[in-house]
Amino acid sequence: MADDVPVTSAPGAKYDVVRELYERFGQDTFVFQSTLDDVPTLWVPRAKLVEVLAFLRQAPRPYVMLLDLSAVDERLRVNRQGLPPSDFTVFYHLLSIDRNSDVRIKVALSADDLHVPTVIHIWPNANWYEREVWDLFGITFDGHPHLYRILLPRNWTGHPLRKDYPARATEFDPFMLDAAKQDAEQEALLFRPEEWGMKKGTADEDFMFLNLGPNHPSAHGAFRIVLQLDGEEIVDCVPDIGYHHRGAEKMGERQTWHSYIPYTDRIDYLGGVMNNLPYVLAVEKLAGITVPARVQTIRVMMAEFFRITSHLLFLGTYIQDVGGMTPIFFMFTDRQKAYDVIEAITGFRMHPAWFRIGGVAHDLPKGWDRLVRNFVEWLPKRLDEYVKAAVSNGIVKARTVDVAQYNSKQALEWGVTGPGLRATGVDFDLRKKRPYSGYENFDFEVPLAHNGDAYDRCLVRIEEMRQSVRIIKQCLENMPAGDYKADHPLTCPPPKERTLQHIETLITHFLSVSWGPVMPAGESCQLIEATKGINSYYLTSDKSTMSYRTRIRTPSFAHLQQIPAVVNGSMIPDLIAHLASIDFVMADVDR
Repeated sequence: MADDVPVTSAPGAKYDVVRELYERFGQDTFVFQSTLDDVPTLWVPRAKLVEVLAFLRQAPRPYVMLLDLSAVDERLRVNRQGLPPSDFTVFYHLLSIDRNSDVRIKVALSADDLHVPTVIHIWPNANWYEREVWDLFGITFDGHPHLYRILLPRNWTGHPLRKDYPARATEFDPFMLDAAKQDAEQEALLFRPEEWGMKKGTADEDFMFLNLGPNHPSAHGAFRIVLQLDGEEIVDCVPDIGYHHRGAEKMGERQTWHSYIPYTDRIDYLGGVMNNLPYVLAVEKLAGITVPARVQTIRVMMAEFFRITSHLLFLGTYIQDVGGMTPIFFMFTDRQKAYDVIEAITGFRMHPAWFRIGGVAHDLPKGWDRLVRNFVEWLPKRLDEYVKAAVSNGIVKARTVDVAQYNSKQALEWGVTGPGLRATGVDFDLRKKRPYSGYENFDFEVPLAHNGDAYDRCLVRIEEMRQSVRIIKQCLENMPAGDYKADHPLTCPPPKERTLQHIETLITHFLSVSWGPVMPAGESCQLIEATKGINSYYLTSDKSTMSYRTRIRTPSFAHLQQIPAVVNGSMIPDLIAHLASIDFVMADVDR
């Protein structure tokens, strides 16, 4: 799985970064790890970590984005031949727009010395990721200005993603909430400005501190943001997340590879099968499964249907947040028309959990083409009406043009992806740049804007719906014949009709359903262009029926962290417009 192979055995332009690092720091500085996702992966000594990361950030074709940062508790992992000794591992997933490639840097830690230097000075969005690692693993990032819990309450005991932390409620003592504990819980919720470097006022006046959320219609879910106000102006603010945290990554360690699929539906709960896609693609890399062309096309078609349903909900709530009440009712109605098609094909509406390892749950039903054709012929004219009646409205423009504006440099350093990045003029869409599931076979355009404001983020999503219609039409007109599942022993579960004909298939089906498939040891990561930006699953298999580590990178987590950098100095209504233009859901943030 991993070894100290010379860099010459890692061909391809994406491995140029390995050669550059070897030339700069010496090959002996690193341990090269082969992974099933083909992302260049290098282990570095902790003493060299910051220097290596700073070099990558400042390289001629720099790794401008810290896409992800998390950790792994290695203490129970058996299959890690060739890797440096490590009780805990911190990894940094970096993305380069110029190279259109990634690199993964890892550092090994001993259980009695869980300290790593902060890299906030290199990528500002490392702030929340480092807090998350401290919260869930107990790893300290030296130099971090606010190393407080981020997903769990301040008075929580323990670090849940450690392997010795219980994974089931039955493993805990019964929950008791006496008066003293309730008082302590309430005390932990108090906001103390001094902890965040905020002053309570000036020599002449006091600042006002306003809690927006965690229960507020403009907060788009259980999200709290504390505003420091000088009159109507936002001097500073602190986003507060974690109210929707459900431990999805921990659950991945206790569910079989197959039975975890329904959990993925609930991450971005508006994304439906779009959430299944990066997960099943990552598992298929582990298993070595190549799916039929029909499966690829079905997956693309249904993913684009959910891009449309998600964007329609965005558009309705966006216009509502800037003062228009009527459009949201029309958009909810139109969204139901898309769900009618989704239900006819998958059997469910919002959470079908319909993709499978190696395929989809069942083949397309009779008459699916007529339903799809009717919808894609109807929607474009409807979008034209929305643009004319609502998006071109003078009030909407006045509330959003030049509001909550940021440029491409700021977007990249805060980890912004998806429509929020493309609204600044950056032409980066994984469906084009790194096609997956057969997207290379489709003719479509990537909508761009250049002002990077709340209005442009809306326009980009409207055009993305038009392109989704274009993709779905091509699926409709060019749906390949063939099987809806791969013929592979780790496909889960194998087609039911074959179980009565082949004893091997019957045995595999029985094991898949009752026990679950055993995936080969290894690591794989899959990035996709989800409804809200880049969503990825980074899976570690220890040759078991369950994932050893399931890391979920969501776009909304990064997008909320950027809020203070965008709205400080603005007015409260501008914050509401910005929240609407981000298009987030809290399950996608908290996981």
